[in-house]
Amino acid sequence: MSGIRSVFVLNTGSSSVKFRVVDAESGAVGAEGLVDRIGEPGSGTPDHRAAIDRVLADLDSTSIDAVGHRIVHGGTRFVRATLIDDEVEAGIEQLAPLAPLHNPPGLLGIRAARAALPGLPQVAVFDTAFHATLPDAARSYAIDAELAERHGIRRYGFHGTSYRIVSERAAEFLERPVEQLRLIVLHLGNGASAAAIAGGRSVDTSMGMTPLEGLVMGTRSGDLDPAVLLYLQRNAGTTVDELDDLLNRRSGLLGLAGRGDMRAVIEAAERGDSAARLAFDVYVHRLRHYIGAYLAVLGGADAVVFTAGVGENSAPVRAAALEGLGALGLDLDAAANARSGGGSRRISPAGAPIDVLVIPTDEEFQIARETASVLAVKDLRP
Repeated sequence: MSGIRSVFVLNTGSSSVKFRVVDAESGAVGAEGLVDRIGEPGSGTPDHRAAIDRVLADLDSTSIDAVGHRIVHGGTRFVRATLIDDEVEAGIEQLAPLAPLHNPPGLLGIRAARAALPGLPQVAVFDTAFHATLPDAARSYAIDAELAERHGIRRYGFHGTSYRIVSERAAEFLERPVEQLRLIVLHLGNGASAAAIAGGRSVDTSMGMTPLEGLVMGTRSGDLDPAVLLYLQRNAGTTVDELDDLLNRRSGLLGLAGRGDMRAVIEAAERGDSAARLAFDVYVHRLRHYIGAYLAVLGGADAVVFTAGVGENSAPVRAAALEGLGALGLDLDAAANARSGGGSRRISPAGAPIDVLVIPTDEEFQIARETASVLAVKDLRP
C-alpha cells in the first residue's frame, strides 16, 4: 500500500452527510456520525460545505490520509474507483441525468471536501462499477438499439460496493475461493436489490438504468409495467415530475401500507392490518421471484446471502423468502434464523445443498479499501 491508512469516507445525500474515518487495512473506526437537515430552517447547516466544515471541526484532519466518496452512478465511463480531479468531477456532473436523486448530492460532497481539504487525495467509489461485468444479454433493454446507445439506456446495477465486500466475506466464511462460488446476494435495506454473482463477478442484478427497478423497497416501486406510466399520463393527467415523486417517494412499502420501514410493516401486519400484510406479501413475492430467476441464471448456487438492514435483521423476511423452496435446495434452520445479533453466520441446516448465510455489509470499509488501493497504484502520498 502507498501509506494510505486513515480514510475519511463521505456518503453525501440530498440533505445529509454521513461520515466515517476508517483504517483501510483493519477496518477500525476512528470516528463516525451524521449531519442531517442540511439547508433546512433552524438546522444551523446552510449547505454541504458548512456540513463538512462542521464535521471536520470535530476531527483531527491531520490524521486523515485521504477522502473516499460514495458516488452512485458511474455510467459506462467510471468502471472502477477513480482518483478525483477536475475532469472526473465534471464527468460525474455529466452523469447526473442518469441518477438525478443521487449524483448531484455526491458531487456537492466532492466539491465541499476538495475545498475544505485541498491537500488530500480524494477518490470516487461508484456503486455501478461492480456491475461493469454484466453480459450484454443481462444489461440490454429490448428497445430501439440506436436510441438506447445515444442516450446511455441500459442496465447498470447498484449497491456494487456492498456486493463486492459481502461476496468476499461469504467466500471467507465458506473457506472457499470466491472465484469458485455462485452466489445470490440480497441487499435488503430501504433501497433493496439482488445480484447473481459467479466467480466474484456480477452476471445479473435487479436494479437497472436507475435504482428504481427490481425489488419492492421502502418508498420505491421496483418492477412496474411501463404502460402504467403512459396510462397515468394520458388518463389521469399525471406529469413527469408527479410520476417521479410517485415511483421514488410514494410507492413500495409506503405506498402499499403507509409505512416505509419493514419493522413497522411487520408489527402492523401482526396486529391484523390487512394493508401491511399485503405489503409484506408483495415484498416477499418479488424477492422469491428474483431468487428463483437467479438460480436459473447461475445454474444453481452455492449460497444465498442476506445483507443490509432488513436482510441482516429481519428473521420474518428471510423465513418467508425461502419458505417452501426445499425442492430447490433452500432450507432454513428456524432456531438459527431467529437468533439475532452476531456477525457472519449460517442459518441453513447442516448438510443443506445450498448454504444460506447472513453476512453484514460494510460499505464504508470497502470504500476505504478501494480508496487506498487506487492511491497505492498512483503512488500518491498526502
